Amino acid sequence: MFAPSSNFLVIIGELYVVVLFIRAVLSWFPYDPSSPLNPVRKVVFTLTEPVLAPFRRIIPPIGMIDISFLVAIIVVEMFVRLVLARIPV
Repeated sequence: MFAPSSNFLVIIGELYVVVLFIRAVLSWFPYDPSSPLNPVRKVVFTLTEPVLAPFRRIIPPIGMIDISFLVAIIVVEMFVRLVLARIPV
């Protein structure tokens, strides 16, 4: 049985993966400062940039495709499943 705090941490980790997916989807659309989604975009970019920046420094884009998203999602998901989900009671 997992501790309630570890379940909370797993939920937060999974929500972060969702935020990374949202950032990936937002990156496909052109940036428009007058868009009603601009505040959402700013929050998503603020939450994800600290994790994505180190991956971007290590992994160069392939053409116009930034695969740092994919690597970051895999690393965060592995961390959630291998570390946070195994916190004992």
